[in-house]
Amino acid sequence: MIDRTIFRRATLAGAAALAMFGLVSPAFAQKTRLTVYTALENDQLDPFKKAFEADNPTIEIAWVRDSTGVVAAKLMAEKDNPRADIIWGLAASNVGLMASMGMLEPYTPAGATALNPMFLSGKSPQTWVGMDAYLSLVCFNTAEGKKGNKPVPTSWADLIKPEYKDSIVMPNPASSGTGYLTIAAWLQIMGEEAGWKYMDALHQNIAQYIHSGSAPCVQAAKGERLIGIGLDTRGASEKTKGAPLELVIPKEGLGWELEVTAIVKGTKNLDAAKKLADWAATKKANELYAKTYPIVAYPGVANTPPNYPPNLEKVMVKNDVEWMAKNRDRILAEWTKRYDGKSAPKAK
Repeated sequence: MIDRTIFRRATLAGAAALAMFGLVSPAFAQKTRLTVYTALENDQLDPFKKAFEADNPTIEIAWVRDSTGVVAAKLMAEKDNPRADIIWGLAASNVGLMASMGMLEPYTPAGATALNPMFLSGKSPQTWVGMDAYLSLVCFNTAEGKKGNKPVPTSWADLIKPEYKDSIVMPNPASSGTGYLTIAAWLQIMGEEAGWKYMDALHQNIAQYIHSGSAPCVQAAKGERLIGIGLDTRGASEKTKGAPLELVIPKEGLGWELEVTAIVKGTKNLDAAKKLADWAATKKANELYAKTYPIVAYPGVANTPPNYPPNLEKVMVKNDVEWMAKNRDRILAEWTKRYDGKSAPKAK
């Protein structure tokens, strides 16, 4: 009887020898283990991993997953000794700050020119490439509006009118990415001086700042508040459930944020990281993104949910995500000083 250990060693040695001459399938070749930092939702991880590895059988994804803030803090802490090879699914404003600190490996993925330019860093080579977008809009409860004879607003400017006093909830920007993208949009649309003046006036109509991007539209859907400024997809889903909501697109435009892909500078697996960056910009990858987000980087790819407003790409404001990143601490400190008195208690 042949010793199994000897047989196994001989088989592996033979496979390795054949691999040198390209005579063995990639499945037998040694795989590159790619450490991927992400804030993608847990239910996205397995489909993304399987789809990429099916097209790149010599590369294996090892996820390191947490919330956006935790992942960003981890990357910053590891700045001088990076452990991640690539970022796949993290807020552009966080990644933009890393780009400004020289933490990313510039690279323009193959096929990036096919993407919506709004989803590109604008650098040459690119420092990051967008995947999908999420936005904030106004959820207005029409049933409550009729009871109080309150008109449906059509602009951000309308929300400071006295008839909406104590009727509005919105996300706390210090704890919610949706909240931060909202106030960052106001400051960019209006300019900083006028933006803070606007928020001073809006504060008089705010009932509470909530520590969630989804909760404001949920509260409006339940009739607990007349108006919720909140996440686009949550507003659509609450309306689909039967809530008497009108999803208002303010005429000044909508604030937004992207999830992006970027290669970490100093990776020892640069070739494999580039392959993932290439794949992440493909139509196939964008079709996966569209299962979660209605707006993705690849034009023409869409999976629009019921009651989601059409053509929101056209009302996304001009947004400088690197400005959002560089000025985050300053803006949030000022916001907290002015308005935190109306924040909801944080869950313990």
